[in-house]
Amino acid sequence: MTAFDIKISWIKSRWDNTLQGKTTLVAIYCCVRAILYPETKIIIASGNLKQSIEVIEKIEDFKNNKSPNLRREISDLSTSTNNAQVKFHNGSWIKVVASNDGARSKRANLLIVDEFRMVELQVINKVLRKFLTAPRQPKYLEKKEYKHLKERNKEIYLSSCWYKSHWSWDKVKAYFKALTKGKSYFLCGLPYQLSVKEGLLDKDQVLDEMSESDFDSVGWSMEMECLFFGESEHAFFKFEDLERNRVITKPIYPKETYNLLKDKKKFKYEEKKQGEIRLLTCDIAGMGGRDNDASIFTMISLIPKKNSYDRQIRYMEHMEGGHATIQAIKIRQLYNSLDCDYVVLDTQSFGLGVYDQLCQNLYDKELNKEYEAWSCINDEKMASRCLTPNASKIIFSIKADAKLNNDCAISLRDTVRKGRLKLLVNENEGKEFLYGVKGFDDLSIETKAQLENVYYQITATVHEMINLEGEELQSGLIRIKEPRSKRKDRYSSITYGNYIASLLERDLLYVDKYDEDDDIVYF
Repeated sequence: MTAFDIKISWIKSRWDNTLQGKTTLVAIYCCVRAILYPETKIIIASGNLKQSIEVIEKIEDFKNNKSPNLRREISDLSTSTNNAQVKFHNGSWIKVVASNDGARSKRANLLIVDEFRMVELQVINKVLRKFLTAPRQPKYLEKKEYKHLKERNKEIYLSSCWYKSHWSWDKVKAYFKALTKGKSYFLCGLPYQLSVKEGLLDKDQVLDEMSESDFDSVGWSMEMECLFFGESEHAFFKFEDLERNRVITKPIYPKETYNLLKDKKKFKYEEKKQGEIRLLTCDIAGMGGRDNDASIFTMISLIPKKNSYDRQIRYMEHMEGGHATIQAIKIRQLYNSLDCDYVVLDTQSFGLGVYDQLCQNLYDKELNKEYEAWSCINDEKMASRCLTPNASKIIFSIKADAKLNNDCAISLRDTVRKGRLKLLVNENEGKEFLYGVKGFDDLSIETKAQLENVYYQITATVHEMINLEGEELQSGLIRIKEPRSKRKDRYSSITYGNYIASLLERDLLYVDKYDEDDDIVYF
């Protein structure tokens, strides 16, 4: 057994309960490498700087709380954003760099790229890998009898799995091919079953999470099962099209959310722009649970652009079904706190009960507030269900048949392909924005999760949509079908909202055409 093996065994016995997390494993490896190989230069990079600093923070925790021996080896440690590093008495150091062109000219013997799929391939090839020039030169290499012990610089790439259309999948395949040919490559995955087997993850907790109504099977497969995901050849929506449209950094949260933080420069409610229309689109479920859809509430901001609207999905949350009155009050709360103009509601099945509740005066016990009745704007029969005279016409009623579902699906795919459906960025970029807001780091775990959830909802939407397949019926229409045990409630919420946006565009076109000459305003 080598000194390196002994050191690893000692660390494993002390910190066995935290060993599986890749941040912990990397932190331990960096410390062992730096201690046993003097004057080793280690550089850590990642998709965002804070993620890299987490390794330094983990080492700080080991140093302060777990290992007096490690404390004696370290001469200096800083977790500052501008100077995150660990220095050792033997001349070794660990430093964090940003994954961009500004990191050029650094030198390292060990390069670690965390969440490497989030780093541009060009930056990895042309910047980060160029750090690995001269290998470590211990004095014993000057002796002829030790020349054969010359070291080679090392690279470690860490990530959760992603989509097979991404370049990271090609990199994995290339490494696997090199590994099988006996070259100095290594590839492994640590799926959740290993954590369960070692007692690091509770089996019942896993089963409960997998049974939740908003369970994201694609995300689970990539994050927890170490499996890259490839969409079906019959997929109606393509991942590349959706991912290209994930460009919005800031959500628009309900107004009361902005009371949580005082950083009004970075975290301030976004007032409506001139001509902007906000839709609250709702797909209603009667009951929550693994075998039932969840109710989905989506705020789509329509930004006028010439004779059309750009659709921006700025907020989404889910609700585990429930009584029609409770869901109706939820809709009223979101409508007010997001400054919405219209509600788009699927009024078939469970949605009809929610519609009837919205068509009468409601009392909100939580806010001690009364809401006046609404009526339907686009269907006279549905409007007649409202028994309150002169109720505001707010609700677009959707009663989908095969033809409407066909039109909605084709229209949404066209909108996505043209880049007119803008989505929030992924959760990692979202967290980077949120942690940049002063005071966010001090919030409770529950509150942080609440603010981060909107990004996860959009990721789940993407996963849901790329699982949908288009089936051509004998009538020539397209029917969208989800794989067995999958859902399409987020898709339904968005596709009906996109359909109403198209109807509103016709009115926008009509106004633009006639308003200049005749002062006609039409809706």
